[in-house]
Amino acid sequence: MTTKILRPNDWPAGLPALLLFTDIGFLLYWSVTALHVAGVFHLPPEYLFKNYNNPLVFAWNWSFMPLDVALSLAGLAGMSLWRRGHPAARSLVAFSLALTFCAGLMAIAFWTITGDFDLGWWLPNLFLLVWPLIYLLKLARIQAQTTI
Repeated sequence: MTTKILRPNDWPAGLPALLLFTDIGFLLYWSVTALHVAGVFHLPPEYLFKNYNNPLVFAWNWSFMPLDVALSLAGLAGMSLWRRGHPAARSLVAFSLALTFCAGLMAIAFWTITGDFDLGWWLPNLFLLVWPLIYLLKLARIQAQTTI
């Protein structure tokens, strides 16, 4: 069984834009967060999530950093490889999508357990939970159609 190499025109519609938006968004979020923690500038309290200064909640937030950076780097690398028709592209993009889904799911689960229902944090994380599933299904469909 062989698999057709995906070319740039084989992208599911909208996937490159969503990957770029999400991956660059995560890298910007962590850069801004790190600069805030380092004291380079101060973010207003209303921009921070509930109990941000609680050491456990602070640690919980930072526990996402390796996941978010890994999914961002995988997504950006996958897009770069996809543009060049590299066979590893699809796997990297699928990996990034799965990690993005997990990041959204973990945040929503935490806030559900703690009873914190702030739409300002729920909506972005629901976005992270839903859109990757749609594209994982699309990639699976493409995989089924291109495998000979």
